[in-house]
Amino acid sequence: MLSSLSGRRRFSDLSEREILALAISAEEDDGRIYGSYAERLEADYPASAEIFREMEREEQGHRWALIAEHERRFGPTIPLIRREHVADYVSRRPVWLIANLSIERIRAEAERMEKDAARFYGEAAKRTSDTGTRRLLVDLETAERKHRSRAHDLADSTVTDDVRKEEATTARRQMILTYIQPGLAGLMDGSVSTLAPIFATAFATRDPQTTLLVGLAAAVGAGISMGFTEAAHDDGKLSGRGSPLKRGLASGSMTTVGGLGHALPYLIPDFWVATFVAFFVVFLELWAIVWIQNRFMETPVLRATVQVVVGGALVLAAGILIGGG
Repeated sequence: MLSSLSGRRRFSDLSEREILALAISAEEDDGRIYGSYAERLEADYPASAEIFREMEREEQGHRWALIAEHERRFGPTIPLIRREHVADYVSRRPVWLIANLSIERIRAEAERMEKDAARFYGEAAKRTSDTGTRRLLVDLETAERKHRSRAHDLADSTVTDDVRKEEATTARRQMILTYIQPGLAGLMDGSVSTLAPIFATAFATRDPQTTLLVGLAAAVGAGISMGFTEAAHDDGKLSGRGSPLKRGLASGSMTTVGGLGHALPYLIPDFWVATFVAFFVVFLELWAIVWIQNRFMETPVLRATVQVVVGGALVLAAGILIGGG
């Protein structure tokens, strides 16, 4: 009922000719998807790209076999029917989303595609009365089941341990450039630059509510500024730093988090209790930044300590002296 209202047909209502036409268009789509995967991975993961080039060629072979079978039974004119015309047929991820997929997600997506194709050929074979067509569909089902883990099988023969290590290194470097580096810059800016205005306000007014409002404004304002600055810095195409939107979100959100860390303690109504809690939060923030710099940016602990802890302490002292004076 619902399928008829949507204008799509159910698989059980398709004729044998339409099933063959659907299989032909599906193989063409899957081959083009594998080609897009290969193009997406070509620059950074050439060995894995070759895996998907081979899978693309296999899908083309399946398609030509299906076209030959259609011509044998029904002639050269193939009805136009695609997977989106069938209500209960499997869908495929839009190609423009490929840029957002990791290499492991792409391999998993390929395995899912082969599993769906095998199930389709199994059901299609049950629907045909022609011996030759049934034999072809069963053969394709068997081939797709063998190909279900094709990405992993081909990886074993094509992607060596050295290549895997290189791919892992490339993926880690990309994560650092896109998320860790902008996020760390934002966290440092939010944690350090907001120390002076927040603690100057705190010691000038001795009012937790006023300090909280100033801290919230400083944190949110700094987050918006850092986010837009990072996103507008470059589009990532030449620098290889990845999506400006992702970098901007990482930088802006971590800037806000850094500023909120020592502003939120002023929710406590007692000034001195709130201030001592804020001091403790600042201590944790600065040492967390040192750890992140050492862990991901390979900055020596001593240098990171001087840059972050000593610098942060000086900014904190400046805020206290200005407010207290």
